[in-house]
Amino acid sequence: QVQLVESGGGLVQAGGSLRLSCAASGDIFSGNTMGWYRQAPGKQRELVATITSGTMTNYADSVKGRFTISRDNAKNTVYLQMNSLKPEDTAVYYCNYRYDRFHEYWGHGTQVTVFS
Repeated sequence: QVQLVESGGGLVQAGGSLRLSCAASGDIFSGNTMGWYRQAPGKQRELVATITSGTMTNYADSVKGRFTISRDNAKNTVYLQMNSLKPEDTAVYYCNYRYDRFHEYWGHGTQVTVFS
């Protein structure tokens, strides 16, 4: 089992910044991928960004150039720096850990609200 604890969500004005953190603990396998997904009201959960343990990254087109994902493997922690936030970024952000299809876990989510 892997436990994921997210922090850093909140309320911010459009154009502002927030930094999300997600700390993983438990049976951590090297070679995992961690990432962030989000779900807005009435919409499906969608990919925001992922990062492998080798620090290869992948971003949704909607956040490229504004969001940066990073990780500290020694701390089993992944970060999401969100700049130039827009009202359409408002959602619950979920941390994800995936080693393979048998070992995938989700955090409880953290709310990000961007007002104009």
